[in-house]
Amino acid sequence: MKPRSKKPDAKQISRERVAVLFCQAELAFADHPERSNRYVELARKIAMRQRIRIDREYRRRFCHHCSSYLVPGQNMRVRVHRGNVVVTCNLCNKITRYRVVRQKHV
Repeated sequence: MKPRSKKPDAKQISRERVAVLFCQAELAFADHPERSNRYVELARKIAMRQRIRIDREYRRRFCHHCSSYLVPGQNMRVRVHRGNVVVTCNLCNKITRYRVVRQKHV
């Protein structure tokens, strides 16, 4: 039998590192927006290298086109249109739409 690989540990460490980088990006945005963009790029590279998914809360915080960290009112515009949340990056003018699904009341 093959020896067990240590890959699950590496994936868990990389998930934690991605979370830390997004927290640092949030803190650094006020003073150094370009630094927060770099943190997002690093987090994406780590996730791609380890083949892990970035959590939804983090995925919606950056532009998928220019990899910039997005803050509502600062460098992004948020609108609601026909059941979609429309996010526009003010740096590259890329539009991203997220479906809003209403929960059924029981």
